[in-house]
Amino acid sequence: MEIPVEILAQVFSYLPLCDRYSASSVCKAWAEAISFPTIWYYTEVSCESGTEEHALQTFCHFLTKVKHLKIVLNESEAINRGIAIKVIKHATDANSRLRNLCVSCTGDNPLFYSGQDILQTFRNICQNESSGLSLREVDFRHMPFTLDDSLIMLIATRSPHLQKLYINNQTLVCNVTAEMVKQVLTVCPELSTLGVFYASLSENVLSELLKPERPPFQLLELFCERLVRYIPAISRQFWVTLCKRHPSLSVNMILDHTFPAKKITWILQPGIPMKSLDLITYTYLVKEVNFVAKNYHASLERLVLQTTSSEKLNSALIELASCCVSLKEIHCYCVVSQEVVQAFISCCPGLRRYTLKTVKELHPWRCTVIK
Repeated sequence: MEIPVEILAQVFSYLPLCDRYSASSVCKAWAEAISFPTIWYYTEVSCESGTEEHALQTFCHFLTKVKHLKIVLNESEAINRGIAIKVIKHATDANSRLRNLCVSCTGDNPLFYSGQDILQTFRNICQNESSGLSLREVDFRHMPFTLDDSLIMLIATRSPHLQKLYINNQTLVCNVTAEMVKQVLTVCPELSTLGVFYASLSENVLSELLKPERPPFQLLELFCERLVRYIPAISRQFWVTLCKRHPSLSVNMILDHTFPAKKITWILQPGIPMKSLDLITYTYLVKEVNFVAKNYHASLERLVLQTTSSEKLNSALIELASCCVSLKEIHCYCVVSQEVVQAFISCCPGLRRYTLKTVKELHPWRCTVIK
């Protein structure tokens, strides 16, 4: 019994590029299915082993059909970076249909390497008038290269219909200024999701979202690190005003280990519609957990804590469980009591994943998935 080519194409659409290359060598029917246009709408290219060159040479002409491109790159090897650059160039030529672009790095940056070859490739493409680039979504969250104003403006001006932009990539240095973020919001009026460093924001920047002609804004993802101490915090009243203008707005926030502990509640204003919160501060967080339970119980769906065990923390977590009944994920990377585990299981009916350990385990701690 022969499997219809449409079914084969649907199956092969889930394969990354190198596996599609292997499948095309099995038989004529599979090779025919690989050329089906719908296979290429979503394509993941893994540039991790240095062996993807043959697959790229065989299928490079199909990359112009890709609408959603994800590049998984081990940047520690030059050969991988070279393949990734070729993929980007093929996918953005004059006949490009590319709309969503994600670059996710999995390796360690070599000594003195800052990703300038990858970043310069993006600059050249944006400056190339013959390129067919016009993106709707850009995701650089897992691309650990320092971004700057010039590159972000090139991307924004080349893609004025951009809807989602993630540049909160957790690098040590943030070179994207608040003025540039405000320009991006102006140049891209359809933008509804934005991921940035908190240091790149201000009330003046976010005032762009208050304009009456602005369509509904859905999500702010904010990364907070040491530079936040040098800028004014966004006030509670401004958050309230912003939420009135955009009632469907959600906020995801990460506070990393460089963030000063005494500034946590300075940033965590009561009016924020917090959906996901990561407190990766390695400090005592009892006061902060109580604050979260009191102020974010209506919106919080995910919470991550990197803190120290104590009886007071156990009590605060039990109270949190009773208040934040919409939680879907809770991950606490310190030992907690069995009462804490039971509180979240019984009080949060939508809980799907949790990391709550009653005894120490070897790193990495694995989460529990509720089916």
